[in-house]
Amino acid sequence: MSDLDKDKLSRRTFLDYLLGFGVLAWLASVIYPVFKYFQVPRQAEATPSSVIAGSTKEFKPNSGVVFRFGNEPAILVDTPDGKFKAFSAVCTHLQCTVQYRSDMQRIWCACHGGVYDLNGRNIAGPPPRPLEEYKVMLKGDEIIVSKS
Repeated sequence: MSDLDKDKLSRRTFLDYLLGFGVLAWLASVIYPVFKYFQVPRQAEATPSSVIAGSTKEFKPNSGVVFRFGNEPAILVDTPDGKFKAFSAVCTHLQCTVQYRSDMQRIWCACHGGVYDLNGRNIAGPPPRPLEEYKVMLKGDEIIVSKS
């Protein structure tokens, strides 16, 4: 036999490899779902219906602060006339975090220049819809923000 004949793969060897790979593929297709079945699923973080956003002593008129509402940011604004307003701090354009600009007396998104008024309505820039508004309640000095 020449070296060329030794390097050739016989039909029998090819069929052995093919059968071996087929058995491995079958085992993987059976074992993988079994492992996935016994794996504990991840739970999403529960979003609270209300949070304490701060204290009235911390705020001065015409200021704002971003705080955590569950796993998303929210913004609390003490308007120039002394009323508290709260909104989702996620811009409706590309989900950037918005901030309060006291010089403009507006909520502003630094990513693309989106501007919202103090009622959460989009008034300039690319945001397609208003911010989600939250309900604000005062309980003593605590400011409690809840979803409406």
